Amino acid sequence: MDFDFDVLIVGAGAAGLTAALYTCRKNLKTAIVSIDVGGQTNLTSNIENYPGVEPMHGAVLMQKFLKQAQGVGAQLISGKVGRIEKIENGFRVNLKDGQAFTSKCVLLAFGKVPRTLGIPGEDHFFGKGVSTCVTCDGPLFRGKDVVVVGGGNSAIEGALELAEIANKVYLVHRRDAFRADEITVQKLKSHKNMELVLNSAAVEVRGQKFIDTVVVQDVNTKATRDLAVKGMFLEIGFIMDISMLEGLNVNVNAKKEILSDSVTCHTNVPGLFAAGDCTAIPFKQTVISAGEGAKAALEIHRHMTGAKGIALDWDH
Repeated sequence: MDFDFDVLIVGAGAAGLTAALYTCRKNLKTAIVSIDVGGQTNLTSNIENYPGVEPMHGAVLMQKFLKQAQGVGAQLISGKVGRIEKIENGFRVNLKDGQAFTSKCVLLAFGKVPRTLGIPGEDHFFGKGVSTCVTCDGPLFRGKDVVVVGGGNSAIEGALELAEIANKVYLVHRRDAFRADEITVQKLKSHKNMELVLNSAAVEVRGQKFIDTVVVQDVNTKATRDLAVKGMFLEIGFIMDISMLEGLNVNVNAKKEILSDSVTCHTNVPGLFAAGDCTAIPFKQTVISAGEGAKAALEIHRHMTGAKGIALDWDH
């Protein structure tokens, strides 16, 4: 059969973006599927230990990774993976929005993924107004009305960042109090374009091609309210989600980390590889994830060329 891609990479963090750079340089048609770019590296405000790079915000570094990968031909598909199926000589990757893509090999490089709400319309509008990264996507909503969902530090910091560029920011939180420092909360209240929607939960996302409404519901009275917005940012934490692997019988440990060969990044499923924070590798660092992504990509090339690709350096 004709495959859409040689390699599909699930996750656009350091491991996935580095792997894409390497597979494309091996002339393998490659796509990266992710709901955001940068993963948890985006949360690091000042990376000082990435070799050869001056200190910078993690999100800025990840955008450099993305630009380099796309520069050699990697495609970025915005979406959330729902299920990965084994098919003859390859895989089918099914997205939650109904799209599906086939590939000869799959690399799992998603690490911890942003927690989502599971409400109607959310999956459909990922990349079409719904985002999990204020730093990455906030500038796209300059002068527009947006919603931030969450009550922790990341939600409050995201709302403060958006308040500087958006027309209006709604901060939706299930409770009537925040866990953040009171001084930070007071900063929220000082912004005239900020509205706190407390004791409320987002229950539906609506729109046409892009979102135009987020429906919120009072957790006590159950009354609903429509917020006319162009963007919704989910800032509700991260989880290890391996539900996409159901049916593949992939070996995992008690933490739901994928068990892969520490040398080759192979999982127990032929053609399925894993790298970075989603694996049981003990050190969750950007530089280590990048190295693991490169290693996995080179092994994928060896796998696809019948082990005739790059050899171990000392075997030359």
